[in-house]
Amino acid sequence: MSGAFEQFLQNSYLNGSNATYIEALYENYLSDPDSVEPVWQEYFRDLQAKEPGRLRDVPHGPIREAFEALGRSSRNGRAVLAGEGMDAMAAQKQAAVLRLINGYRVRGHQHADTDPLHLRELPVVPDLDPAFHGLDESDMDTAFNTGSLFAPDRMKLREIIDLVRSVYSGKIGSEYMHITDTDRKRWIQERLEKPRARTEFDAEQKRALLRRLTAAEGIEKYLNSKYVGQKRFSLEGGESTIPVLDEIIQRGGRHGVKELVLGMAHRGRLNVLINVMGKSPAELFAEFEGEHAPEHANAGDVKYHMGYSSDIQTDGGALHLALAFNPSHLEIVNPVVEGSVRARMQRRGDATGESVLPLLIHGDAAMAGQGVVMETFQLSQARGFYTGGTVHLVINNQIGFTTSNPLDTRSTFYCTEVAKMVQAPIFHVNGDDPEAVLFVTQLAMDYRREFHSDVVIDLICYRRHGHNEADEPSATQPVMYQKIKARPSVRKLYAEQLEQEGVIAADDAKAMEREYRDAMDAEQVVAPGALPPQQTDFSVDWSPYFDAQWDESVDTAVTPDRVRRLQEVLQQLPEGFELNARVATVMESRRKMAAGALAMDWGFAETMAYATLLEEGYNVRLTGQDSGRGTFFHRNSVLHNATDGATHTPLKQIGEEPDNFVVIDSLLSEEAVLGFEYGYATADPTTMVIWEGQFGDFVNGAQVLIDQFIASGETKWGRLCGLTLYLPHGYEGQGPEHSSARLERFLQLCAESNIQVVVPSTPAQFFHMIRRQMLRRWRKPLVVMTPKSLLRHKLSTSVLDDLATGGFQLVIDEVEPIKASGVKRVVLCSGKVYFDLLEERRRQERDDVAIVRVEQLYPFPEAALSALLKRRYKTAKEVVWCQEEPKNQGAWYQIYHHLTQCVTREQKLRYAGRDPSASPAVGYAKVHHEQQRSLVADALG
Repeated sequence: MSGAFEQFLQNSYLNGSNATYIEALYENYLSDPDSVEPVWQEYFRDLQAKEPGRLRDVPHGPIREAFEALGRSSRNGRAVLAGEGMDAMAAQKQAAVLRLINGYRVRGHQHADTDPLHLRELPVVPDLDPAFHGLDESDMDTAFNTGSLFAPDRMKLREIIDLVRSVYSGKIGSEYMHITDTDRKRWIQERLEKPRARTEFDAEQKRALLRRLTAAEGIEKYLNSKYVGQKRFSLEGGESTIPVLDEIIQRGGRHGVKELVLGMAHRGRLNVLINVMGKSPAELFAEFEGEHAPEHANAGDVKYHMGYSSDIQTDGGALHLALAFNPSHLEIVNPVVEGSVRARMQRRGDATGESVLPLLIHGDAAMAGQGVVMETFQLSQARGFYTGGTVHLVINNQIGFTTSNPLDTRSTFYCTEVAKMVQAPIFHVNGDDPEAVLFVTQLAMDYRREFHSDVVIDLICYRRHGHNEADEPSATQPVMYQKIKARPSVRKLYAEQLEQEGVIAADDAKAMEREYRDAMDAEQVVAPGALPPQQTDFSVDWSPYFDAQWDESVDTAVTPDRVRRLQEVLQQLPEGFELNARVATVMESRRKMAAGALAMDWGFAETMAYATLLEEGYNVRLTGQDSGRGTFFHRNSVLHNATDGATHTPLKQIGEEPDNFVVIDSLLSEEAVLGFEYGYATADPTTMVIWEGQFGDFVNGAQVLIDQFIASGETKWGRLCGLTLYLPHGYEGQGPEHSSARLERFLQLCAESNIQVVVPSTPAQFFHMIRRQMLRRWRKPLVVMTPKSLLRHKLSTSVLDDLATGGFQLVIDEVEPIKASGVKRVVLCSGKVYFDLLEERRRQERDDVAIVRVEQLYPFPEAALSALLKRRYKTAKEVVWCQEEPKNQGAWYQIYHHLTQCVTREQKLRYAGRDPSASPAVGYAKVHHEQQRSLVADALG
């Protein structure tokens, strides 16, 4: 304990009767350390240090006993507060006032008037009752110290209560006291308490707000009358969303934001497209009439899933808006948006998100119910995934996904509880008070700018119709919909308010409605500030990639001299950097591989592929749960100093900037991280974006991304994407969850040359495959069944010359000196099983069986394989497809139709492999080895 506090004790008059007062100070300290005097802060810190755990976990019994002992040991019976004397009763009353203020800061939101329909009874919150703190009517006109409240130093209790009620239990309910950073809490308190949670808007601002509400309501009425009965998933009941988005765009522009990426589900999407993004009404009408399809898309999608991009004029200049395409999987778009934002930040050299803003619009039930929301929040501050803070807007219809009771859609009071995991402030606001809504929007945008962290606006409103316009929600929600039918729209309520205030005349609101309807009839663009498409230095031209073909020829070869030169750079370590012994052995082996003195392994070939791409001006981004080292200790792209743990990434020494190569050990998520990387790849065609599964089996945790985005995004939306997936795959006797990357599922999704599925069998093939992915103009997802045991297999190696000649081979013919004329059987296979077949054939000394590897399973290389089977091996009578996977899995059923086109009429096509199974693999090593032996024997005959 310092001398300052000791002196404070010597000069104070404390006794046991003041324990309540001191405990109240301590409670205030727990909520906000700055709310008490510095000497008390020091004393409470010392007390807390004697109790292990966090501040909020300290038992109050020992603390209370310490206060009482402190009082008993004091010299006499007077207490002081900040040096100002007061008797014991006055001290207790003052402490009670401070507790009451704190009670409103912590729990005032529970009594806030945020629900336009008043569906729930307010919970009993004793902390908000002055009587709970020992205060009554006789205290109301007594002046008290306001503590840390942003108000005059002393106010009457009646005035204090009026202030905290208006701020914390008015039309806005603020949750921020869960934030541990005192500076952030104090910043929010100042922004809430000084203006009493209101903004004074002038008459023109109020008229502009009414015009935006008129637009929000107007498009819904217009579409309802023009296209009766068609689904549009209207925004009616939540029209305040449109002013929120306008304010975010304009305030963002003033803050320096140049790009905004928006993700939202279907509800209100058409309204946003027309009124915010500036989509032509004529284009929307054509979609309703079935006469419009997106450019470069084949199948298209429903109109309320479509994305859009535009440019909007703000006070800070043009701001580019991009609305992400989104299927009906609601929140799945969240990580996709974040990945797109990160790519745009990278392109701009924007490390903190000053110029690019992610905005996510959530539904209440979806935000509470879907796990990808939590995973995306978890990404928000993680290295490699940080996007400078996301603004989250919840359109809280209070009715869940169809017509369910909100109590059935979650276990929490609010749908936004998940945001507290990253200490995001949450502002609940009544959607029928548009001025309060704008105040909260300004506060949220300023918080994001100040702290570069996530912030949540919970816009509590309602849904005027059911799940869609043909629904009858009153069948299941009669009470709610009686209230909704009797309630005027927010536009009507606000118009009446402005008329009473004298801001508008009696007919002005009707005139605004007619003006908007006339604009729709004329098919005019109605979004404020809409600009023609703007080209900047940061715009991406995707046109060179649209007419590319998968089989276009590219030169992926690299000379040995270039390999050696690059390897010398990669071998250079910082001074005093000491490698782990095993890693040092890997690095020495790579030195020998570059010199041609040692056969090349997979880790070396992969590293060289990245190094050459970086040198040629491409970027490389690799993420996964163990990507820096590699799950199988094969990559070692991030080196760790054995003495102090410092890291060194050799590939960052190649290329113009260190950030041109990024490798991240991601958090334990498949869905959100894969979605993030997909979003990144759709925004940047010049970066080799790779997501790696720790084991390929785990990719099924991201199946929605695969089905709805990776496999079908181009066909539905015309979105190109060069994302690469590394999925370790191979049967090693490790059981059903460490064997199969579910090759059959990817092949089932193949059509229209939408993705590539590759199973490389040598390091050189891997090298050329990586380079081909970037050097070709063809930007399609690449799914790679990567090896496990092959990484160090004695037969699965390459030599330096393999990098200097040729390229990626779609089909690899027999490599041993076997006469084609003597071949009676051709075994076709992919992946690791080839080496099992090769070793067994060598053991049997067979020369009548040829083994051919199909390295690319889609697009299937029919021409190359047909040439081998119908010409070189035309005398063979049998063609066998051999695979490790069970018959109902793997490639067999998915490529059978291709194989039948490649064989002659005289050749019999059959299968060799495991029997059909509901499980991907057996869990017993002995059974595995017997199955493997059997399928190899069957294939060779």
